Amino acid sequence: MELISVVRVWRRLPRIGLAATLLLGAFLDCGKAANRPGKDVELQVGVVQRFGSHPLDRLTLQANSSASGATKAPRLTVRLQTEGKPKTYTSSRVEFDILMQPLAEPVLEERVVLSTHRSFESAEDSANRWQEKGIPVEVAQPQRWQVWAKRDVYRTPLLRRLLLQNLQSQGIQTAFIDSKVIEKRPRASLVVNGYRFTRDRVDISSNTGVIQVDRKGKESNRYLYAGSLRLQPNAYGTYTLVNQVPLETYLRGVVPHEIGTFAAQSVLEVQAILARTYALRNLRRFAVDDYQLCADTQCQVYNGLNGTAAATDRAIAATKGLVLTYQNELVDAVYSSTTGGITAPFNDIWHGAERPYLKAVVDSVALSWDLSRKSLANEKNFRTFINQKKGFNEEGQSWFRWRVESWLPDLNQQLKQYLLEQRNPLANFKTIQRMAVTQRSPAGRVQELTVTLDNGTVKFLKDDVLKVFEAPNSTLFYLEPLYSSNRALVGYAFVGGGLGHGVGLSQTGSYHLGKLGWSSNRILSFYYPGTRIQPINDRLVFWRNPSEPVNN
Repeated sequence: MELISVVRVWRRLPRIGLAATLLLGAFLDCGKAANRPGKDVELQVGVVQRFGSHPLDRLTLQANSSASGATKAPRLTVRLQTEGKPKTYTSSRVEFDILMQPLAEPVLEERVVLSTHRSFESAEDSANRWQEKGIPVEVAQPQRWQVWAKRDVYRTPLLRRLLLQNLQSQGIQTAFIDSKVIEKRPRASLVVNGYRFTRDRVDISSNTGVIQVDRKGKESNRYLYAGSLRLQPNAYGTYTLVNQVPLETYLRGVVPHEIGTFAAQSVLEVQAILARTYALRNLRRFAVDDYQLCADTQCQVYNGLNGTAAATDRAIAATKGLVLTYQNELVDAVYSSTTGGITAPFNDIWHGAERPYLKAVVDSVALSWDLSRKSLANEKNFRTFINQKKGFNEEGQSWFRWRVESWLPDLNQQLKQYLLEQRNPLANFKTIQRMAVTQRSPAGRVQELTVTLDNGTVKFLKDDVLKVFEAPNSTLFYLEPLYSSNRALVGYAFVGGGLGHGVGLSQTGSYHLGKLGWSSNRILSFYYPGTRIQPINDRLVFWRNPSEPVNN
């Protein structure tokens, strides 16, 4: 089901509990037994995205018994369609590669890209705004997140160009037509028992319940996955390997990689609750590609059964079925490595409706900064704050404070590449003349960065700054110009704190709170004020468009 259709359903039913969510069909099919006690939710996680984007892509799948403890000979079961009929094969090994299939004649592939974003959160808000203008859309992630005009609505070159002309006549410059001529198309090919098949959709399961996936034959890229796998087409002309895995098993591959294994038990339990909540709230994320979640930092890092640990397994078991809620709805359970001493409100980073439980929290138990008296929107206060290194939960940790120098040729190259991707007319500039933070939030986050060029001025808002320039590790920074001996501008130092978006839990801060003996409930209440822990139940709302009113 595509995003626009789902949004329309949700707009008719703005408050949806678990039972209603399960009726939405394949897109939100998180296991129809999920609302029955003792049954786990099944997730669809894209563990290899865009397979076939390179003609030398390879995957080798094998049944594995080591992780499951099975004693029987490991075998794979492969299901595919042949001449419209289902066929089943068994083998110990399946190999996938890519055949570049020449087309009978070149094909023009186009889509209208309405906006481009660093994060799904901002892309989804943009999608809602386009829909309010009457333009059907879908959210996609070919590389960066994008909002596309819905392809099956704007299906002809004429319709696409009429839409673009109409937008340009309204002064909207973010939209462009992404166009390319296709002469060869990647087709997934698999070898089973010495026979080769070319198929777009293949299902693979194992009699041991565990499948080993070797990417390009490198041991460092070898993963073990519980559940089953499916190779299926995506929206970009390539393929995705999707792991269908129970939620609680999925968490075994997330928690140790997101928080580590050596934190206090309460901290590991916090991460388990947040990871479970995040997964269930974000099932719509890859609707355009017909699965739910990814396996990298655009969702949560998921490495299958690689790196599972007894400590994190205990935390997952101790919190089984528990989620974090606000007014009976799953929270946006976002978290980051390091906040830099203060958490960011949702709207400091992303566009969209406010989340009342994601507000600025000084990441300190020592009351190291009074935000009510010393707003970080004031540049002098902000620089004092960044240069204060004691009294915070993250004190002494990597990324708490940093300084990164970036030279003008690098800044020019990064900005030019971004502007070219955006079809921006200023992309032919020669050099940056000045960079300045022109708006900062009360929590210190950069809200607007203005860059003066030799041919004009560009402004970047919120986390788009991190999409353009490589130097800053977060949006909690100030700029310090760097000059040569003859006082010519040669670059900028980014001086700041934190790593990542800084919204919600600080993982490094929680380590400190765990050492102080804080419980999981107390840690969650500190970083997400006003929330409560609940077991999954039919009364909970998994997701509601935040712009819609709550129906009590």
